[in-house]
Amino acid sequence: MTTDITKETPEAAAVPPSGASPAKKVPQGHRRLLTRRDRLTLGLMAGLPTFLHIALVWVTAFASIALAFTTWDGIGFDSIKWVGLDNFRELFTNNPQFWPAVQHNVIWFVVLILIPTPLGLFLAVQLDKKIRFSRVYQTAFFLPVVLSMAVIGFVWQLVYNPDTGLINSLIGANEPGKYIDWIGDPDLNLWAILIAASWRHAGYMMILYLAGLKGVDPALREASALDGAGEWQTFKNVIFPTLRPTNTIVLVVTIIEALRAFDLVFVFNKGAEGTELLSILVTNNIIGESSRIGYGSAIAVVLLLISLVVIIPYLVATFRKERRA
Repeated sequence: MTTDITKETPEAAAVPPSGASPAKKVPQGHRRLLTRRDRLTLGLMAGLPTFLHIALVWVTAFASIALAFTTWDGIGFDSIKWVGLDNFRELFTNNPQFWPAVQHNVIWFVVLILIPTPLGLFLAVQLDKKIRFSRVYQTAFFLPVVLSMAVIGFVWQLVYNPDTGLINSLIGANEPGKYIDWIGDPDLNLWAILIAASWRHAGYMMILYLAGLKGVDPALREASALDGAGEWQTFKNVIFPTLRPTNTIVLVVTIIEALRAFDLVFVFNKGAEGTELLSILVTNNIIGESSRIGYGSAIAVVLLLISLVVIIPYLVATFRKERRA
């Protein structure tokens, strides 16, 4: 008994029977990973923040640049008048607060880079030694960074209070005739505010340097110890050179913190009596009954240009480093 078995070739299997509609080809290895609902959800999650960022950051930034060449009191768009470079001429020549504000921003940066930054590095080195209760110390030093600048300002106002403040109570300057007005005295208030800013900035620098120290290869420390180098020599010649990327980040962050300083000063005395800053001048000219939005925008543009002088070289160096890697 013989059985006739016909083997169907792959070509014959691909040909549909007579009268049947051809089968739809599905690309091999391709699958639809996202459903319509997934795409809608992803679009909302990515599209909404993008829209808000463009509307609240980029649109307002370009609008400020355009308004810097106009005069506008903020009431009705028909009152906007083009004045060209007049706002900048007045700013650089006739504003008695502008150059002191620039000087104060520079002092702010110098103080932050010379006092809390080395202090933060010192704290990071000590905590990197895995001492007991290191987590508790990290939390205590980093706590001011978590607090808002407004809250820090209110706390330090209590410390600087001439009558019941902690400092005057400790040095005996809380009696009539001996008061030290840390906030009202133009010779003291900027430095008093800088102490409060340094208190917060030290914790910020500690975390940045601590993250950098965690990335140091332990083999470098061991090799240095085998060569007989002491703790200071190991840090100076081995560890600190490896922290170069962290130092770059610290420098840029410190410059940005010095340029955007606002909250602390505004809480203390609204930038008056020797505490003028560029950010305070922007606010004082835009907000209020006599709004000069065009003039305030001109100050904001100057602040933006100073920031770009710092940020653009950092971004260029970072992109070059990524290309080489």
